[in-house]
Amino acid sequence: MMNVIDIPDKGTKKRIVIVGGGFGGLKLARKLKGDDFQVILLDKNNYHLFQPLLYQVATAGIEPSAISFPFRKIFHKRTNVHIRICEALRVIAEENTLETSIGTLSYDYLVIATGCDTNYFGNTELGLRTLSLKTTSEALYNRNQILESFEKAQNTNDLAMRSALMTFVIVGGGATGIELSGALAEMRKFILPHDYPDLDMTQMRIVLIDAGSRLLAAFSEQSSEEVRTYLDKKGVEIKVNCKVETYKDHLLTLGDGSSISVANVFWVAGVRANSISGLPPEVYGPGNRLRVDPYNSVCGFKNIFALGDTAFMVSPDYPNGHPQVVQPAIQQAKLLVDNLSRLNQNLPMKSFLYHNKGSMATIGRNNAIVEMKRIRFVGFPAWAVWLFIHLMSIVGVKNRLFIFLDWMWSYFTYDPSLRLIIKPAKKGQQVET
Repeated sequence: MMNVIDIPDKGTKKRIVIVGGGFGGLKLARKLKGDDFQVILLDKNNYHLFQPLLYQVATAGIEPSAISFPFRKIFHKRTNVHIRICEALRVIAEENTLETSIGTLSYDYLVIATGCDTNYFGNTELGLRTLSLKTTSEALYNRNQILESFEKAQNTNDLAMRSALMTFVIVGGGATGIELSGALAEMRKFILPHDYPDLDMTQMRIVLIDAGSRLLAAFSEQSSEEVRTYLDKKGVEIKVNCKVETYKDHLLTLGDGSSISVANVFWVAGVRANSISGLPPEVYGPGNRLRVDPYNSVCGFKNIFALGDTAFMVSPDYPNGHPQVVQPAIQQAKLLVDNLSRLNQNLPMKSFLYHNKGSMATIGRNNAIVEMKRIRFVGFPAWAVWLFIHLMSIVGVKNRLFIFLDWMWSYFTYDPSLRLIIKPAKKGQQVET
Protein backbone atom coordinates (compact mmCIF):
# COMPACT_ATOMS: atom_id res chain seq x y z
CA MET A 1 0.00 0.00 0.00
CA MET A 2 1.49 3.32 -1.07
CA ASN A 3 1.59 6.33 1.24
CA VAL A 4 -1.05 9.00 0.81
CA ILE A 5 0.37 12.34 -0.34
CA ASP A 6 0.06 14.93 2.40
CA ILE A 7 -2.28 17.59 1.00
CA PRO A 8 -4.31 20.09 3.10
CA ASP A 9 -7.95 19.07 3.59
CA LYS A 10 -10.10 20.25 0.71
CA GLY A 11 -13.12 20.95 2.91
CA THR A 12 -16.21 21.47 0.80
CA LYS A 13 -14.21 22.17 -2.35
CA LYS A 14 -13.88 19.81 -5.30
CA ARG A 15 -10.32 18.60 -5.78
CA ILE A 16 -8.93 18.92 -9.30
CA VAL A 17 -5.67 17.07 -9.90
CA ILE A 18 -3.79 18.34 -12.97
CA VAL A 19 -1.00 16.10 -14.22
CA GLY A 20 1.46 18.14 -16.27
CA GLY A 21 2.43 21.80 -16.15
CA GLY A 22 2.80 22.35 -19.87
CA PHE A 23 0.76 24.85 -21.87
CA GLY A 24 -2.61 23.19 -21.23
CA GLY A 25 -2.06 22.22 -17.60
CA LEU A 26 -0.59 25.59 -16.63
CA LYS A 27 -3.34 27.56 -18.37
CA LEU A 28 -5.99 25.47 -16.59
CA ALA A 29 -4.38 25.90 -13.16
CA ARG A 30 -4.00 29.65 -13.63
CA LYS A 31 -7.61 30.11 -14.71
CA LEU A 32 -9.14 27.98 -11.91
CA LYS A 33 -9.59 30.77 -9.39
CA GLY A 34 -12.21 31.23 -6.70
CA ASP A 35 -13.39 29.11 -3.80
CA ASP A 36 -15.02 26.21 -5.66
CA PHE A 37 -11.94 24.10 -6.31
CA GLN A 38 -8.76 22.89 -4.68
CA VAL A 39 -6.13 22.57 -7.42
CA ILE A 40 -3.27 20.06 -7.21
CA LEU A 41 -0.62 20.50 -9.90
CA LEU A 42 1.75 17.58 -10.45
CA ASP A 43 4.84 17.70 -12.66
CA LYS A 44 8.22 15.98 -12.91
CA ASN A 45 9.93 19.40 -12.96
CA ASN A 46 9.43 22.42 -10.72
CA TYR A 47 9.10 24.78 -13.67
CA HIS A 48 7.07 25.45 -16.80
CA LEU A 49 9.11 25.09 -19.99
CA PHE A 50 8.53 27.02 -23.21
CA GLN A 51 9.45 24.17 -25.56
CA PRO A 52 9.25 26.03 -28.92
CA LEU A 53 12.55 27.80 -28.13
CA LEU A 54 14.50 24.75 -26.97
CA TYR A 55 16.36 24.67 -30.27
CA GLN A 56 17.83 28.09 -29.43
CA VAL A 57 19.14 26.71 -26.13
CA ALA A 58 20.68 23.80 -28.03
CA THR A 59 22.42 26.19 -30.46
CA ALA A 60 23.69 28.56 -27.71
CA GLY A 61 21.26 31.35 -28.57
CA ILE A 62 19.55 31.74 -25.19
CA GLU A 63 19.92 30.42 -21.66
CA PRO A 64 17.55 27.64 -20.48
CA SER A 65 16.49 29.74 -17.48
CA ALA A 66 15.03 32.33 -19.88
CA ILE A 67 12.42 29.86 -21.17
CA SER A 68 11.70 28.26 -17.80
CA PHE A 69 9.57 29.67 -14.97
CA PRO A 70 9.13 28.11 -11.49
CA PHE A 71 5.62 26.91 -10.70
CA ARG A 72 5.89 28.08 -7.11
CA LYS A 73 6.61 31.62 -8.23
CA ILE A 74 3.62 31.58 -10.59
CA PHE A 75 1.25 30.42 -7.82
CA HIS A 76 2.84 31.86 -4.69
CA LYS A 77 -0.22 34.08 -4.06
CA ARG A 78 -2.78 31.33 -4.74
CA THR A 79 -3.83 29.52 -1.56
CA ASN A 80 -6.02 27.06 -3.48
CA VAL A 81 -3.13 25.69 -5.58
CA HIS A 82 -0.80 23.01 -4.23
CA ILE A 83 2.26 21.83 -6.17
CA ARG A 84 3.96 18.47 -5.89
CA ILE A 85 7.00 17.40 -7.90
CA CYS A 86 6.60 13.75 -8.81
CA GLU A 87 5.79 11.35 -11.62
CA ALA A 88 2.23 10.13 -12.18
CA LEU A 89 2.27 6.33 -12.51
CA ARG A 90 -1.24 4.88 -12.76
CA VAL A 91 -4.89 5.85 -12.59
CA ILE A 92 -7.22 3.75 -10.44
CA ALA A 93 -10.44 5.12 -11.91
CA GLU A 94 -12.85 2.99 -9.86
CA GLU A 95 -11.40 4.51 -6.67
CA ASN A 96 -10.87 8.05 -8.04
CA THR A 97 -7.22 7.68 -7.09
CA LEU A 98 -3.93 8.46 -8.80
CA GLU A 99 -0.72 6.61 -7.99
CA THR A 100 2.45 8.71 -8.14
CA SER A 101 6.12 8.27 -7.34
CA ILE A 102 5.55 9.92 -3.93
CA GLY A 103 2.27 8.27 -2.97
CA THR A 104 -1.42 8.12 -3.83
CA LEU A 105 -3.78 11.03 -4.27
CA SER A 106 -7.58 11.08 -4.43
CA TYR A 107 -9.42 13.37 -6.83
CA ASP A 108 -12.86 14.60 -7.75
CA TYR A 109 -11.68 15.55 -11.22
CA LEU A 110 -8.49 14.36 -12.91
CA VAL A 111 -6.98 16.28 -15.82
CA ILE A 112 -4.24 14.56 -17.82
CA ALA A 113 -2.06 17.10 -19.62
CA THR A 114 1.17 15.16 -19.81
CA GLY A 115 2.23 16.32 -23.28
CA CYS A 116 4.33 14.15 -25.52
CA ASP A 117 7.82 12.79 -25.98
CA THR A 118 10.00 11.92 -28.96
CA ASN A 119 8.64 9.11 -31.14
CA TYR A 120 11.20 6.67 -32.54
CA PHE A 121 8.50 4.55 -34.21
CA GLY A 122 9.56 1.39 -32.41
CA ASN A 123 13.29 1.71 -33.12
CA THR A 124 14.71 1.77 -29.59
CA GLU A 125 18.30 1.74 -30.87
CA LEU A 126 17.79 5.10 -32.56
CA GLY A 127 16.42 6.42 -29.28
CA LEU A 128 19.62 5.46 -27.50
CA ARG A 129 22.04 6.81 -30.11
CA THR A 130 20.48 10.00 -31.43
CA LEU A 131 19.91 13.43 -29.89
CA SER A 132 16.34 14.44 -29.00
CA LEU A 133 15.02 17.89 -28.11
CA LYS A 134 12.08 17.79 -25.73
CA THR A 135 13.52 18.82 -22.34
CA THR A 136 15.92 21.37 -20.87
CA SER A 137 18.39 18.59 -20.04
CA GLU A 138 18.35 17.39 -23.64
CA ALA A 139 18.85 20.93 -24.97
CA LEU A 140 21.87 21.50 -22.70
CA TYR A 141 23.28 18.09 -23.60
CA ASN A 142 22.88 18.98 -27.28
CA ARG A 143 24.63 22.32 -26.77
CA ASN A 144 27.55 20.52 -25.15
CA GLN A 145 27.56 17.95 -27.95
CA ILE A 146 27.65 20.57 -30.70
CA LEU A 147 30.46 22.58 -29.12
CA GLU A 148 32.46 19.51 -28.06
CA SER A 149 32.28 18.18 -31.61
CA PHE A 150 34.26 21.16 -32.86
CA GLU A 151 36.72 20.93 -29.98
CA LYS A 152 37.32 17.27 -30.82
CA ALA A 153 37.49 18.02 -34.55
CA GLN A 154 40.21 20.55 -33.86
CA ASN A 155 42.17 18.08 -31.75
CA THR A 156 42.15 15.09 -34.10
CA ASN A 157 44.44 14.30 -37.01
CA ASP A 158 42.04 11.66 -38.32
CA LEU A 159 40.42 13.37 -41.31
CA ALA A 160 37.54 10.87 -41.47
CA MET A 161 36.73 11.41 -37.81
CA ARG A 162 37.00 15.18 -38.22
CA SER A 163 34.53 14.99 -41.08
CA ALA A 164 32.08 12.96 -38.97
CA LEU A 165 32.41 15.39 -36.07
CA MET A 166 31.66 18.32 -38.35
CA THR A 167 28.58 16.66 -39.86
CA PHE A 168 25.14 17.31 -38.38
CA VAL A 169 22.08 15.35 -39.47
CA ILE A 170 18.58 16.46 -38.49
CA VAL A 171 15.91 13.79 -38.94
CA GLY A 172 12.46 15.37 -39.27
CA GLY A 173 11.40 18.16 -41.61
CA GLY A 174 8.79 19.78 -39.37
CA ALA A 175 9.08 23.17 -37.70
CA THR A 176 11.70 22.04 -35.17
CA GLY A 177 13.79 20.39 -37.89
CA ILE A 178 13.92 23.42 -40.16
CA GLU A 179 14.49 25.81 -37.22
CA LEU A 180 17.38 23.71 -35.98
CA SER A 181 18.84 23.42 -39.49
CA GLY A 182 18.58 27.18 -39.99
CA ALA A 183 20.20 27.91 -36.61
CA LEU A 184 23.15 25.59 -37.37
CA ALA A 185 23.56 27.25 -40.78
CA GLU A 186 23.67 30.66 -39.07
CA MET A 187 26.31 29.38 -36.64
CA ARG A 188 28.40 28.06 -39.53
CA LYS A 189 28.30 31.43 -41.29
CA PHE A 190 28.62 33.95 -38.46
CA ILE A 191 30.03 32.32 -35.33
CA LEU A 192 32.06 29.16 -35.80
CA PRO A 193 34.66 30.60 -38.24
CA HIS A 194 35.68 33.09 -35.54
CA ASP A 195 35.65 30.56 -32.70
CA TYR A 196 37.53 27.88 -34.65
CA PRO A 197 39.77 29.65 -37.18
CA ASP A 198 41.94 26.53 -37.51
CA LEU A 199 39.03 24.52 -38.88
CA ASP A 200 37.77 24.76 -42.44
CA MET A 201 34.08 25.49 -41.95
CA THR A 202 33.32 24.74 -45.57
CA GLN A 203 33.73 21.11 -44.50
CA MET A 204 30.83 21.37 -42.03
CA ARG A 205 27.78 19.52 -43.34
CA ILE A 206 24.17 20.07 -42.30
CA VAL A 207 21.80 17.40 -43.63
CA LEU A 208 18.03 17.57 -43.18
CA ILE A 209 16.16 14.30 -43.73
CA ASP A 210 12.42 13.65 -43.88
CA ALA A 211 10.47 10.51 -44.75
CA GLY A 212 7.69 12.56 -46.37
CA SER A 213 7.59 14.10 -49.81
CA ARG A 214 8.25 17.66 -48.61
CA LEU A 215 9.36 19.76 -45.66
CA LEU A 216 6.82 21.40 -43.33
CA ALA A 217 4.01 19.04 -44.28
CA ALA A 218 1.58 20.99 -42.06
CA PHE A 219 2.12 24.11 -44.21
CA SER A 220 1.16 24.83 -47.81
CA GLU A 221 3.20 23.41 -50.67
CA GLN A 222 4.29 26.92 -51.60
CA SER A 223 5.74 27.48 -48.11
CA SER A 224 7.44 24.08 -48.21
CA GLU A 225 9.12 24.94 -51.49
CA GLU A 226 10.21 28.37 -50.25
CA VAL A 227 11.72 26.84 -47.12
CA ARG A 228 13.56 24.26 -49.18
CA THR A 229 14.94 26.95 -51.51
CA TYR A 230 16.07 29.11 -48.59
CA LEU A 231 17.80 26.26 -46.73
CA ASP A 232 19.40 25.09 -49.95
CA LYS A 233 20.93 28.56 -50.40
CA LYS A 234 22.22 28.34 -46.83
CA GLY A 235 24.04 25.15 -47.73
CA VAL A 236 21.72 22.70 -45.99
CA GLU A 237 21.54 19.35 -47.79
CA ILE A 238 17.92 18.20 -48.00
CA LYS A 239 16.74 14.63 -48.46
CA VAL A 240 12.99 13.94 -48.69
CA ASN A 241 11.23 10.61 -49.27
CA CYS A 242 14.09 9.20 -47.26
CA LYS A 243 13.90 6.99 -44.16
CA VAL A 244 16.57 6.32 -41.58
CA GLU A 245 17.26 2.63 -41.06
CA THR A 246 20.09 2.38 -38.53
CA TYR A 247 22.69 4.48 -36.75
CA LYS A 248 25.72 2.79 -35.25
CA ASP A 249 29.43 3.58 -34.89
CA HIS A 250 28.98 7.04 -36.44
CA LEU A 251 27.37 5.56 -39.55
CA LEU A 252 23.80 6.54 -40.46
CA THR A 253 22.21 4.12 -42.93
CA LEU A 254 19.30 5.33 -45.05
CA GLY A 255 16.46 3.49 -46.72
CA ASP A 256 17.86 4.08 -50.23
CA GLY A 257 21.00 2.14 -49.31
CA SER A 258 23.25 5.17 -48.89
CA SER A 259 24.99 6.10 -45.66
CA ILE A 260 26.42 9.18 -43.93
CA SER A 261 29.42 9.28 -41.63
CA VAL A 262 28.18 11.50 -38.80
CA ALA A 263 28.77 12.02 -35.08
CA ASN A 264 25.72 14.22 -34.46
CA VAL A 265 22.22 12.99 -35.33
CA PHE A 266 19.24 14.98 -34.06
CA TRP A 267 15.93 13.09 -34.03
CA VAL A 268 12.91 15.43 -34.27
CA ALA A 269 10.83 13.24 -36.56
CA GLY A 270 7.71 12.71 -34.50
CA VAL A 271 6.01 12.66 -31.11
CA ARG A 272 4.19 10.16 -28.92
CA ALA A 273 1.81 11.12 -26.11
CA ASN A 274 2.86 10.55 -22.50
CA SER A 275 -0.50 9.14 -21.47
CA ILE A 276 -0.84 7.67 -17.97
CA SER A 277 -1.45 3.93 -17.64
CA GLY A 278 -4.31 2.27 -15.82
CA LEU A 279 -7.20 3.09 -18.13
CA PRO A 280 -8.90 0.48 -20.38
CA PRO A 281 -6.97 -0.42 -23.57
CA GLU A 282 -9.71 0.91 -25.85
CA VAL A 283 -9.20 4.42 -24.42
CA TYR A 284 -5.68 4.69 -25.87
CA GLY A 285 -5.79 5.85 -29.47
CA PRO A 286 -3.20 6.56 -32.19
CA GLY A 287 0.16 7.73 -30.90
CA ASN A 288 -0.80 6.67 -27.36
CA ARG A 289 -3.23 9.62 -27.12
CA LEU A 290 -6.33 9.33 -24.95
CA ARG A 291 -9.65 9.26 -26.79
CA VAL A 292 -11.84 12.11 -25.58
CA ASP A 293 -15.34 13.36 -26.37
CA PRO A 294 -16.14 16.95 -27.50
CA TYR A 295 -15.90 18.07 -23.84
CA ASN A 296 -12.38 16.65 -23.39
CA SER A 297 -13.73 13.90 -21.12
CA VAL A 298 -11.80 10.67 -21.56
CA CYS A 299 -14.25 8.28 -23.23
CA GLY A 300 -16.16 6.30 -20.63
CA PHE A 301 -15.25 8.56 -17.71
CA LYS A 302 -17.19 11.61 -16.55
CA ASN A 303 -14.54 12.99 -14.18
CA ILE A 304 -11.31 12.30 -16.12
CA PHE A 305 -10.22 14.75 -18.80
CA ALA A 306 -7.29 15.02 -21.21
CA LEU A 307 -5.86 18.16 -22.81
CA GLY A 308 -3.56 19.11 -25.66
CA ASP A 309 -1.05 16.63 -27.05
CA THR A 310 -2.48 13.87 -24.86
CA ALA A 311 -6.05 14.25 -26.13
CA PHE A 312 -7.33 12.53 -29.26
CA MET A 313 -10.54 14.31 -30.25
CA VAL A 314 -12.07 13.43 -33.61
CA SER A 315 -14.17 16.03 -35.43
CA PRO A 316 -15.28 16.57 -39.05
CA ASP A 317 -12.50 19.11 -39.59
CA TYR A 318 -9.91 17.02 -37.74
CA PRO A 319 -10.59 13.32 -38.40
CA ASN A 320 -7.06 12.47 -37.20
CA GLY A 321 -7.27 14.60 -34.07
CA HIS A 322 -6.11 18.14 -33.49
CA PRO A 323 -2.50 19.07 -34.26
CA GLN A 324 -0.13 18.50 -31.35
CA VAL A 325 0.85 22.15 -30.99
CA VAL A 326 0.33 24.87 -28.39
CA GLN A 327 -3.00 26.41 -29.42
CA PRO A 328 -5.30 23.36 -29.06
CA ALA A 329 -3.97 22.79 -25.53
CA ILE A 330 -4.56 26.40 -24.48
CA GLN A 331 -8.01 26.59 -26.05
CA GLN A 332 -9.09 23.29 -24.54
CA ALA A 333 -7.86 24.41 -21.11
CA LYS A 334 -9.84 27.66 -21.31
CA LEU A 335 -13.03 25.80 -22.18
CA LEU A 336 -12.46 23.18 -19.49
CA VAL A 337 -12.32 25.92 -16.83
CA ASP A 338 -15.85 26.91 -17.84
CA ASN A 339 -17.04 23.30 -18.13
CA LEU A 340 -15.74 22.35 -14.67
CA SER A 341 -17.69 25.25 -13.20
CA ARG A 342 -20.77 24.14 -15.14
CA LEU A 343 -20.35 20.58 -13.87
CA ASN A 344 -20.14 21.92 -10.34
CA GLN A 345 -23.47 23.67 -10.91
CA ASN A 346 -25.08 20.65 -12.63
CA LEU A 347 -25.24 22.51 -15.93
CA PRO A 348 -24.58 20.96 -19.37
CA MET A 349 -21.04 21.34 -20.68
CA LYS A 350 -20.04 23.18 -23.86
CA SER A 351 -18.40 21.27 -26.71
CA PHE A 352 -14.95 22.21 -27.98
CA LEU A 353 -14.43 23.94 -31.31
CA TYR A 354 -10.84 24.56 -32.35
CA HIS A 355 -10.05 27.99 -33.77
CA ASN A 356 -6.95 27.56 -35.90
CA LYS A 357 -4.98 30.78 -35.53
CA GLY A 358 -2.41 29.69 -38.08
CA SER A 359 1.11 28.28 -38.10
CA MET A 360 4.53 29.86 -38.10
CA ALA A 361 8.15 28.78 -38.28
CA THR A 362 11.44 30.65 -38.46
CA ILE A 363 14.15 29.43 -40.82
CA GLY A 364 16.93 31.89 -40.12
CA ARG A 365 17.93 35.47 -39.64
CA ASN A 366 15.26 37.88 -40.98
CA ASN A 367 13.24 35.02 -42.42
CA ALA A 368 10.18 33.13 -41.27
CA ILE A 369 6.86 31.86 -42.60
CA VAL A 370 3.45 32.72 -41.18
CA GLU A 371 0.27 31.07 -42.46
CA MET A 372 -3.25 31.96 -41.39
CA LYS A 373 -6.59 31.08 -42.95
CA ARG A 374 -6.49 33.74 -45.64
CA ILE A 375 -3.08 35.31 -45.15
CA ARG A 376 0.38 33.98 -45.87
CA PHE A 377 3.53 36.05 -45.64
CA VAL A 378 7.24 35.37 -45.45
CA GLY A 379 10.55 37.12 -44.93
CA PHE A 380 11.30 39.88 -42.44
CA PRO A 381 7.64 40.79 -41.61
CA ALA A 382 6.93 37.13 -40.78
CA TRP A 383 10.15 36.95 -38.76
CA ALA A 384 9.15 40.04 -36.75
CA VAL A 385 5.72 38.52 -36.05
CA TRP A 386 7.34 35.23 -35.01
CA LEU A 387 9.64 37.08 -32.60
CA PHE A 388 6.79 39.07 -31.07
CA ILE A 389 4.40 36.11 -30.64
CA HIS A 390 7.06 33.94 -29.05
CA LEU A 391 8.29 36.73 -26.81
CA MET A 392 4.80 37.49 -25.52
CA SER A 393 4.15 33.79 -24.90
CA ILE A 394 7.03 33.55 -22.41
CA VAL A 395 5.96 33.44 -18.75
CA GLY A 396 7.39 36.31 -16.71
CA VAL A 397 8.41 39.87 -17.60
CA LYS A 398 12.03 39.27 -16.58
CA ASN A 399 12.31 36.23 -18.86
CA ARG A 400 10.91 38.23 -21.78
CA LEU A 401 13.42 40.99 -21.15
CA PHE A 402 16.36 38.57 -20.99
CA ILE A 403 15.34 36.85 -24.23
CA PHE A 404 14.77 40.18 -25.96
CA LEU A 405 18.23 41.40 -24.91
CA ASP A 406 19.84 38.12 -26.05
CA TRP A 407 18.08 38.35 -29.41
CA MET A 408 18.99 42.01 -29.94
CA TRP A 409 22.63 41.41 -28.97
CA SER A 410 22.91 38.47 -31.34
CA TYR A 411 21.12 40.38 -34.11
CA PHE A 412 23.41 43.41 -34.06
CA THR A 413 26.70 41.75 -33.11
CA TYR A 414 26.28 38.34 -34.84
CA ASP A 415 27.83 36.95 -31.67
CA PRO A 416 25.73 35.20 -29.00
CA SER A 417 27.80 34.83 -25.86
CA LEU A 418 26.45 31.56 -24.46
CA ARG A 419 28.84 29.08 -26.06
CA LEU A 420 29.71 27.31 -22.83
CA ILE A 421 30.32 23.61 -22.31
CA ILE A 422 28.92 22.94 -18.84
CA LYS A 423 28.86 19.39 -17.54
CA PRO A 424 27.34 18.23 -14.24
CA ALA A 425 29.92 17.13 -11.68
CA LYS A 426 29.80 13.50 -10.66
CA LYS A 427 29.90 12.44 -7.02
CA GLY A 428 33.50 12.11 -5.87
CA GLN A 429 34.83 14.63 -8.37
CA GLN A 430 36.41 17.83 -7.14
CA VAL A 431 34.34 20.80 -8.26
CA GLU A 432 36.29 23.85 -9.40
CA THR A 433 35.56 27.06 -7.53
